[in-house]
Amino acid sequence: MRDDYRGVTALVTGASKGLGRAYALELARRGARVILLARSEGDLRELAAQIRERHGRHGRPGTTAPDIATSGTAASDGEVAEVAEVLVGDLAAPDGPERIVRELHDRGLAVDLLLNNAGAGSAGPFLDRPLQPQLSSIGLNVSGLLALTHAIGTDLVARGSGGIINVSSTAAFQPMPYQASYAATKAFVLSFTEALAEELRGSGVHVMAAHPGAIATGFFDGTSATINAYADTPAAVAARTLDDYARRRPVSYPGRALNRPLTWPARLLPRTTAARVAGGFNRRLRLHEVVDIA
Repeated sequence: MRDDYRGVTALVTGASKGLGRAYALELARRGARVILLARSEGDLRELAAQIRERHGRHGRPGTTAPDIATSGTAASDGEVAEVAEVLVGDLAAPDGPERIVRELHDRGLAVDLLLNNAGAGSAGPFLDRPLQPQLSSIGLNVSGLLALTHAIGTDLVARGSGGIINVSSTAAFQPMPYQASYAATKAFVLSFTEALAEELRGSGVHVMAAHPGAIATGFFDGTSATINAYADTPAAVAARTLDDYARRRPVSYPGRALNRPLTWPARLLPRTTAARVAGGFNRRLRLHEVVDIA
């Protein structure tokens, strides 16, 4: 199994910054054509220009897509395809996924790999934090992911090739006091991805969940919360995720080697005990004191 992604067209959601940006850069480095999706057009165009400068255009060399996916969008002889495409949209909006899928079809962009990375979350006591951002995160982390997976997954199954990576979190494995709604959305992603993977087993479409731990991004920007000093870099998480997908692994725990063992106690302990342990950990991180900052 080769680890390059030549001949693959990958749609990366939340591509404008953080982990999504790292996924896009790593996919392009491995030879993929990337479709960059986020709300921030300026950031996306800057990233697309960077990718084009580094990797140019894909064209005639006659490369065949590796076993990880069979491209439906590779350039025909004599043609070139942009190595990076920009798609501006809001997955959290009620009609956001529908608009995004329509634009993909209008522009003739067939996706071989859907990388559902876009996500948001809230930290702090649930009742003390504003409600609307938490509702928006559910729309993005759950509804947007579900709708995009349904639309693109249908196309992938019809072609009998390709795949889906859903970015969940180690937070998915236990209740997380002071990150209650965020962890709940990631628990949804975990359960949904495992079920979909079984449904599509044998279809030619590979489905994998990725469960990173803390990542050094701007996830807590705008609040008094801070990322742990031991957080993994986005580049390392992206590279490991793509390695695991290329090897057809059912699940990925990218980042520190400790990430996977840390999910085991929550599967063995009573749920109330797991919640208390997680709550104690988050109190040590002072997440129970989180406030918004200017």
